[in-house]
Amino acid sequence: MSKPIPPRPGLGAGRARLAEMLRVDHAGELAAVHIYRGQRAVLNAAPGKDRIAYQLQEMEAHEAAHLARFDEILNERQVRPTLMAPVWRLAGFALGVGTALMGEKAAHACTEAVETVIEDHYQRQIDELEKREPALAAELKQFREDELAHRDQAVEEGAKDAPGYGLLSAVIKAGCRGAIAISEKV
Repeated sequence: MSKPIPPRPGLGAGRARLAEMLRVDHAGELAAVHIYRGQRAVLNAAPGKDRIAYQLQEMEAHEAAHLARFDEILNERQVRPTLMAPVWRLAGFALGVGTALMGEKAAHACTEAVETVIEDHYQRQIDELEKREPALAAELKQFREDELAHRDQAVEEGAKDAPGYGLLSAVIKAGCRGAIAISEKV
């Protein structure tokens, strides 16, 4: 696990760093909601896929609750969302559709890859915020636990048995890391 980013010097630096964190967290939850919507668009229409469709609906509901909370936090703290939001909505939906079309295990592999990156990302933020923003760190801990539960469920459902799992997982993880870096700044 990587170390948290050290505090920046200068007036307003702590606020700027917090804005970056909140912006990327909001973007991540937005993308997650759309990934699940894309997967459900495919799997809800497929015969015999009621079980996974229900699982995806539950996970989407968790992500939607996280997104709603980040909407509130951004408004409370007067932080603008990422300008990339329309792109992340589309990319998330396309990723969801694409992995669902590859099959249930690929849809689970997508969840496993995304949640692995997000879990690490949240943990680094928690480590950074525990002393200066303990209430926010506590909320992020709960969100992290939800993400871990999604990841663990995906693994139990056969994520690592997806065709081309290694490559699929690596590409999705790289995309998530890139989106995080972009969303912090843009």
